[in-house]
Amino acid sequence: MGHGAATGRMLGRRSVLASGVAGLAALGLGLTGDAGERPVSRAAPLADQTNVSVERVPSRARNRDVNLVTMFPKGVAREGLPVCLMLHGRFGDARKSVGGLPTWLSASVAAGRIPPFAFLAVDGGGNSYWHRWPGDDPMWMLLDEVPRWLAERRLGGENGQPFAAAGISMGGFGALLYARRRREQGDPLSAAAVVSPALITSWREMSKRRAFANEAAWAAIDPLRHIDALGDVPLGVWCGTEDRFIQGTRRFIQAAEPAYASTTPGGHNSRYYRKALPELVDFTGTHLTRSGDE
Repeated sequence: MGHGAATGRMLGRRSVLASGVAGLAALGLGLTGDAGERPVSRAAPLADQTNVSVERVPSRARNRDVNLVTMFPKGVAREGLPVCLMLHGRFGDARKSVGGLPTWLSASVAAGRIPPFAFLAVDGGGNSYWHRWPGDDPMWMLLDEVPRWLAERRLGGENGQPFAAAGISMGGFGALLYARRRREQGDPLSAAAVVSPALITSWREMSKRRAFANEAAWAAIDPLRHIDALGDVPLGVWCGTEDRFIQGTRRFIQAAEPAYASTTPGGHNSRYYRKALPELVDFTGTHLTRSGDE
């Protein structure tokens, strides 16, 4: 893997095999202040965004109603759009995971950098790590209910399946777990992208979060321990060097050799996310192009 300190790029073997170094370079990715960097924009309230749909739907998997937030690029037909899941972080929900995504998605599509697609965010629980709890199974919701919800709205791929998954913090953990489960089902993702993923390196630290019954339950789904289970899905990884999860993220990058990775100055906060997420949008869209060509 080549390391580009000036641009925050690390291109693994998968990037060369998948789209070539030139393909990723053309995206202009890299969280640095060079002349080609796009300006960071702030999120508008959900009520002010005509390209965002917010619904409440009953989830049998979670035994409650959940928010279903769909984000579309402006100026394109919505029916039939491919969908990328966007999984929220700890103590968050679907509405809080939106941020500037509708704006960045619309801008990239309008500029021709990526083809049109939609993001879907759904409530996964405030401290769930997107895994099964007694009477509450957000991963089952993603695998079984989300495709049906999307198909009912004429979104997604065949049978309403999302083509990709993304997430922030705990949602990054969940996106990697979801990618593993999709591969185990014989229906792998076209891409997975994570920002500041909550990859914790010790049970002592993870146990403080009271998210798992015991160490064995955590170890069974910890993405750091099951990198091979991801197969060859193209991965994008972003994490600030002052982030509390940087150690686990660096370990993941070294072992997984993602198609694109960036570790540049920043913390575990919205300021860093506003820099990383526009790149995540372009990374995800680029892999939609490749999957469509294939």
